Amino acid sequence: MASIKGRWRSERGAELIEFALIAPILIFIIAGIVDFGMMFRTFEAVTNAAREGARVGVLPGYNPLDVQTRVNAYLAASGLTAVPLVGPPACPRPGVCVQNLPVATNAGVFTARAVTVNYTYQFAVLGAAAPLFGGNFGSINLNAVSVMRTETAAAP
Repeated sequence: MASIKGRWRSERGAELIEFALIAPILIFIIAGIVDFGMMFRTFEAVTNAAREGARVGVLPGYNPLDVQTRVNAYLAASGLTAVPLVGPPACPRPGVCVQNLPVATNAGVFTARAVTVNYTYQFAVLGAAAPLFGGNFGSINLNAVSVMRTETAAAP
């Protein structure tokens, strides 16, 4: 009888039980760090794709379809899926939006071209684990805008 009492009071195996309680929390934290790191990498790729699209869009003779082609080529090189071309009224939708903006300065009025890239990022681990905890954060919209002056002479 004394040996059974001694086993119940023993602290052998306590570390294993504590680890079993804490391990899911640690795994979830590490998965969150990885997911947010991948989201940030995707945001940087979307930002650079908008910049590349604006570089093409400001050249004379280029149209919005050329901008979309360049943006999608940059996204594909980054390992992301292509996005469609959307018109200016639908700029908040996922896709590439090209707008001409008049800018007034002391030297005159010039046209700037704004390229907006909206991309929907799907969380890999957190998106699958969110329903287990009552959440619904499976995706997030990433938006990037690049504005550059067109390559035309300023109007007097």
